[in-house]
Amino acid sequence: MGNDASTGEAAVTDGTTFNLERLGNWGARDTFEVDRERTIAYAAATNDPLEHHRTGIYAPPVFAVVPITVMMADAAMSVVPDDLMLRILHGEHDFRFHRPIEPGETLEVRARPIGIEGKSSGVVVTSHIETYSVGGGDLVNEQYFVGFFRGGHFDGVRGEPSPAHAFDENLRAREPDFLAPQTFDADQTFRYAEAAGDPMPIHLVDEFAKAMGLPGIIIHGLCTIAFISHALITRISPGDPTRLKRLAVRLSSPAFPAQTITTAAWATGRQDGRDRYAFETCSDSDQFVIQDGLAEFEPAIGKETL
Repeated sequence: MGNDASTGEAAVTDGTTFNLERLGNWGARDTFEVDRERTIAYAAATNDPLEHHRTGIYAPPVFAVVPITVMMADAAMSVVPDDLMLRILHGEHDFRFHRPIEPGETLEVRARPIGIEGKSSGVVVTSHIETYSVGGGDLVNEQYFVGFFRGGHFDGVRGEPSPAHAFDENLRAREPDFLAPQTFDADQTFRYAEAAGDPMPIHLVDEFAKAMGLPGIIIHGLCTIAFISHALITRISPGDPTRLKRLAVRLSSPAFPAQTITTAAWATGRQDGRDRYAFETCSDSDQFVIQDGLAEFEPAIGKETL
């Protein structure tokens, strides 16, 4: 826990005002109807090979962002000054899956910023998002979204820190337990944008992406995470995707259409009754796309060790 921000006062840093009174406070709730055809479209848009997802038995795990995409960004932006809002980048994401989303159900979602920290190159804001079922009232999933605001300046740390999921460098002393190569399609961003409801132009308009200093359109970070989710599931629990209970990543650099990425994963033992895997994902241009990856799976029934 960082410094307490319970005073309800805004902080002024470098002449700009940060709204620290927002920390820890839930925003307005919203509801979301889970349409089966949309979950199937999301699976298709992320090249998901798992039958449970392709046929709409369950929504793919990363579909959990679809009901909360706008809400999670708004929660982070509510803390920073107006001039930083449009400088937001997706820094980290940590999914906690209590159960899969089921097509046909109605969800209720809410979000709150919980922490802020100044870095040498910008400001990090962590938001916590909860998704409930309207009918049963059970907690379906929790998500921690870490937004990075380029160029901002904030002194110190307030509120709660981002959840830890750092990669253990000692793992490099042995080979990964498996490698999972995957290739994005040339039209991946267009398919994903429609299915996810994320039409940001850096993913769709080449000229705009180049004007933003990129070589061209880039793959949505959440599309990359979705690819990695089924890369892990198909190698660890292909018959039961609901065994995935946590998926945490740090987004290091963008991937591009038609590019191949390879995820390297290491089994790291069992903790708190779950099998844990550390992973990282590299592109075919030798750049890390994902670092500090952590996945937790419920053990298969009757399985005592990894």
